[in-house]
Amino acid sequence: MGIFSAVLGLPLAPVRGVVWIAEIVRRQVDEELYSPAAFRRRLENIEEARASGQISDEEAAAAEEQVVAMMTGRGTSGGTE
Repeated sequence: MGIFSAVLGLPLAPVRGVVWIAEIVRRQVDEELYSPAAFRRRLENIEEARASGQISDEEAAAAEEQVVAMMTGRGTSGGTE
């Protein structure tokens, strides 16, 4: 039965490969987006933008709230627009 399964499953090998790569990419993206270091970088970027006058205090507060919501799982949108 093993050789029969292998022969019939061979056409699906490229699909399995794509699914495997997609899973690896998804894990990497999740790690980069939701790691503590990523949240810290976002907060630091917000603070730098506020300090340099690129965004107002109100915009910085809203962006920080969005990052905190993402950290706690309450927010699903990304970015600090």
